[in-house]
Amino acid sequence: MASADLREELDCSICLTTYTDPVMLRCGHNFCRVCIDRVLDTQDGSGGYSCPECREDFKERPALMRNFTLMKIIENLLTTQPTPKETGIFCSYCVDSPVPAVRSCLHCEASLCDKHLNVHSKSPEHVLSDPSTSLENRRCSVHKKFLEYYCTEDDACICVSCATVGEHNGHNMESLNEAVQKKEEKLRNVLQKLITKRKETEERVQSLEEQRKKAEEKASGEAERVTALFIDIRRRLEDLEKRVLSEISRQKEESLSLFVLIQNLEIKKDELSRKMRHIEELCNMTDPLTVLQEPDTGDLCDPEEGGGDEDTGGHDNQRHDVDGLDVTVISDTLHTLFDIISGIRSGIYVEGPVDILLDVNTAHNNLHISDDLTTATRTQEKQNRPETAERFQDYQVMSSRRFTSGRLYWDVEISRSGRWIGGVCYPSIDRRGNPSLIGSNKKSWGLWGKCNHECYVINDRKVILLCDNISSDRVRICLDYEARELSFYELCDPIRHLHTFTTTFTEPLHAVLFVWEGSIRILGGGRNWKKPA
Repeated sequence: MASADLREELDCSICLTTYTDPVMLRCGHNFCRVCIDRVLDTQDGSGGYSCPECREDFKERPALMRNFTLMKIIENLLTTQPTPKETGIFCSYCVDSPVPAVRSCLHCEASLCDKHLNVHSKSPEHVLSDPSTSLENRRCSVHKKFLEYYCTEDDACICVSCATVGEHNGHNMESLNEAVQKKEEKLRNVLQKLITKRKETEERVQSLEEQRKKAEEKASGEAERVTALFIDIRRRLEDLEKRVLSEISRQKEESLSLFVLIQNLEIKKDELSRKMRHIEELCNMTDPLTVLQEPDTGDLCDPEEGGGDEDTGGHDNQRHDVDGLDVTVISDTLHTLFDIISGIRSGIYVEGPVDILLDVNTAHNNLHISDDLTTATRTQEKQNRPETAERFQDYQVMSSRRFTSGRLYWDVEISRSGRWIGGVCYPSIDRRGNPSLIGSNKKSWGLWGKCNHECYVINDRKVILLCDNISSDRVRICLDYEARELSFYELCDPIRHLHTFTTTFTEPLHAVLFVWEGSIRILGGGRNWKKPA
């Protein structure tokens, strides 16, 4: 009761609720800062100000002084005695006005406020509980007695009559307190498991969020880079178009000069024909005097022959230049396009990390795939994944990422015990039966290791035993798609070349793993790798 009276003393006289940021006037009265500011604002322009509590007048707007002592009292009171929640249940004995109940008596089947609780009987049969409107539920529906026991066989709360002469007679019984303690213990265990699971989920969410941010940043960077790349491609194509059109225009102008040359040569040809006919007529004359009296026939052909040779030579040279120009333009165009394609490749396939994640949809049901999709572990426990056409029926899993060009590598951490295979395959590889095993077909290439460190490479059922065994637990797989090479290296000091396949790849390639025993993990990779010396 005293606490309730004290709480009332901490109410602002303006808003009638507990002080918020209490301030004090010179007259000593306290108010919420917001409340008194609002009152003083309404008094602006009235010629003076007054205290809402005692009506003391102030010529000027009074200064507001924060009451630190009162603020501390409010904080301590709210911490130790929080404001009771409104339950909507009122005291059964407050008839004049409804007063919120703070407790309910199971014996009296009545709810009590603070005032009536102080005078309520303290005898043991008067059991108090939190305010409740369903007090009748505390009694047995058959015997109308308080529920005091818990039947563990029927999972029911019962009264003493139910336990002795009722339908629960002879069953295992517990007091409500014992049953509640056991229930609370189970709930705490469940709660602890849920807390652990939630923590794991939060960590997983945080990890995925970090991956999402990295992927988003990477995608943004790639988008900017690709945009700049295609801007450069368009610029190069525009420059190339201008050059080709310029060459075409020059050829068109040269074709006009060739037309003039052809006309001149046609005139010369007619003149030569006329002279030829005249000479033929002289040759056919029977009168020697007429023939001999004609001007010298050498004058008819010597000057013209020189000019004809010059014209013909010029024509031949010009024709050779035009033919050479066409070849040059085409060659220059092809080289320029090749440079653009090389620029695209160097722009997209830059050095940097390559994330190679395993595709769970292809994993055998006895392979456990880690949450980060990098590790495959052979297990005896079925993973209960749906059987689909893309799932391997052998202990294999394929990467979700595929490669169609460029030079790249990825490192694999192998189990020191057991058997494993690491390599690449086409997406069209069989998923069932012996032909699906890495290296047992023309669509996959692999490095096979055993527990005694013996290793060999295999493709199309052709096995090549390597002379030296693998002593390290890490292997590097290197792919050069355009160079038609797939190489395997042991990551020791110094790095050791194991084998290189040379073939023409006709499909996209996926990383692929086989695990007979133990586990195998992809550590990550990169692009534009350099062959070790």
